[in-house]
Amino acid sequence: MSLSESVVRWRYRFLPDHVVGEVLNKKWVDSAIPFIALVLVIAIFGSIVPRFFELGTLANLSQQVAELGLVVLGLSIVMISGGIDLSVGSTFALAVTTALYVMNVEGMSLGAGLAVTLAVGAACGAINGLMVGVLRMRAFLTTLVTLIIYRSIFDMVFPDISTDIVMNAPDSPAYEFLGIGQLWGFPASFLLMVVISLALHVVLSRGRYGWRLLAVGGARRSAHNAGINVRWTVFSAYVLCSIFVALAAYLFSARIGSAASDVGAGMELQALTATVLGGISLGGGRGSVAKALMGTVFVLILSNSLLALAIPATVNALLLGLVLVASVFLDVRWVKNRHKLLRAVYISPTFNKLLPSISTEDGPMKPNDRLREVGVIGLGIMDGAEDVVFDRDDNLYTGSRHGDILRWSPPDYTRHEVFAHIGGAPMGMVFDEAGNMAVCVGGMGLYQISPQGEVSLLTAETNRSWTSVADDSVMKLADDCDILPDGRIIFSEATVRFEMHDWYADALESRGNGRLICYDPKARTTRTIVNDLVFPNGVCTSYDGESVLFAESWACRINRYYYAGPKKGTVERVIEGLPGYPDNINRASDGNYWLALMGSRTPALDLSLEMPGFRRRMARRVSEDAWLMPNLNTGCVLKFSEKGEILESYWDLGGQKHPMITSMREHKGVLYLCGIFNNRMGTLKLPDADQNWCGVDTYWSKRT
Repeated sequence: MSLSESVVRWRYRFLPDHVVGEVLNKKWVDSAIPFIALVLVIAIFGSIVPRFFELGTLANLSQQVAELGLVVLGLSIVMISGGIDLSVGSTFALAVTTALYVMNVEGMSLGAGLAVTLAVGAACGAINGLMVGVLRMRAFLTTLVTLIIYRSIFDMVFPDISTDIVMNAPDSPAYEFLGIGQLWGFPASFLLMVVISLALHVVLSRGRYGWRLLAVGGARRSAHNAGINVRWTVFSAYVLCSIFVALAAYLFSARIGSAASDVGAGMELQALTATVLGGISLGGGRGSVAKALMGTVFVLILSNSLLALAIPATVNALLLGLVLVASVFLDVRWVKNRHKLLRAVYISPTFNKLLPSISTEDGPMKPNDRLREVGVIGLGIMDGAEDVVFDRDDNLYTGSRHGDILRWSPPDYTRHEVFAHIGGAPMGMVFDEAGNMAVCVGGMGLYQISPQGEVSLLTAETNRSWTSVADDSVMKLADDCDILPDGRIIFSEATVRFEMHDWYADALESRGNGRLICYDPKARTTRTIVNDLVFPNGVCTSYDGESVLFAESWACRINRYYYAGPKKGTVERVIEGLPGYPDNINRASDGNYWLALMGSRTPALDLSLEMPGFRRRMARRVSEDAWLMPNLNTGCVLKFSEKGEILESYWDLGGQKHPMITSMREHKGVLYLCGIFNNRMGTLKLPDADQNWCGVDTYWSKRT
């Protein structure tokens, strides 16, 4: 390796550019702007406002946070569902009036007064929800109208009862404690808000209702097609919003004990500013409790600090309006351009110089047309059969692009049935000793199918890497699997950074994003055994009883992992410099192994792997259909020995029958060929092979 190559190699090893994309892809990045804004406003006003950090000031702030925070949380629920509620200020005024009247004048208990107040809020929310959610009226105009209506009702009712409210006092110590009492040094209202916030966080992030809100806000039509009752979800969001507002009003009334004629006026501006600044998307489908509360604290600190500095209220409102405009601008620009930014920085190629290709001029690798005239099974019926496996009754099993496992009946394999519907993209398959099928499903994990066709999940998570910024515990592209003599399943995950439909992006990176994983069905544990593999693909338990063979597609090599014996836990190279990209590996009847090459290497792509900067610019500036791609139009099957010696090859140079071969399986003298992009399966008779050989028997012995 030259000095320049060494410099490039070490530069990309010690400066992991991909970390930037992984950081930007984290959900908490959306909280960066409100967090930075909050820190700045605390730093600025903390230095110029007298007694900013005194306990009395902080206690008063926490009480205000409890009240406005509940309003903001309620508005956040509506906005996450894709709506908006401009009537929160007027609803707040009505609820405050209700609370003061029932507690001061009627002398109700804490529970009764709270129930009546929440009922008033729920009624206001139900009206909004009925018109927006059920009648499908526009949320902005509808809630603007209800803002005027609710405020008008308040203006008519409040003058008649204001004197009675002022002349009477509540007869409920619990009510007074809720307003001014403390627990462990914190205002009781603040602690109540914290508990409610935690509960709402669980609902939004873990609860089915929260997922439905996010789904409705993200795409209502898709949510409807998925079986979600969109109208009920939107209706309930408005009702919950107004209930939260009513609860905030109840806390306000308990703290203040009275109300002015302008109570709640301008609250919609404060609440909307807090929600948008906190990262609650105006378009719906995005938001969290933490971000909403950060926006709340920002707005209150700004308003209270300006008031402490004797800034006129009109200037305060102006500044809040400017903050709202800036927040809306950032929200719109971020939502519009986040995908473009992530696409520009997420793909981060690295240096990957391949060894020179094994010669194909002569010897066992010399191209031929041995696959030109093979037989065909399931022409036009098979769709995306990535792998094939046989049971002891000679039944043939394949996956399909539609998420089905198909069973084809012997002897001619013209009849088929859906053995099981598993979903996702079924890929590598293998049978255990009891006749259960283990299946790797792209995007879903490792599954098991019983002999009766019952589907169950084995594992979809493994241990998280300590050095990974992104959470790589969840599997994205489980690819191929095989079973050890003790029943453990070893399988490959091709990449932890890209989904199945983005496999070409992993080829462009050639970073080593894959891993080898072991699942123990007895202990029901999953652990990663080998990391940093370059698109690991085929996995095959070797005949030696100590190791597993696996392929690294973009590195064009075959490796061996020792799971037992004196070399346990180590990895060694078996074949390097393959002329194509290896895929599945399976046993042959003569004690050797079959290997599928899903495509052939090209000089242009090989050269580009030594130029990460070039590939980075290509990913950013050129459309995906113009990228350098692996050549997947020339299928090939190799046979190699235990020591890695290539014994023979089978080519289809024209790509007429099998342009891409992802797997092959020998069974009773016939080699069956699969391709994930093919609409058929090939059959090649092997006259020199054992005509009674069944792969399952080599694992678990012949059935007696």
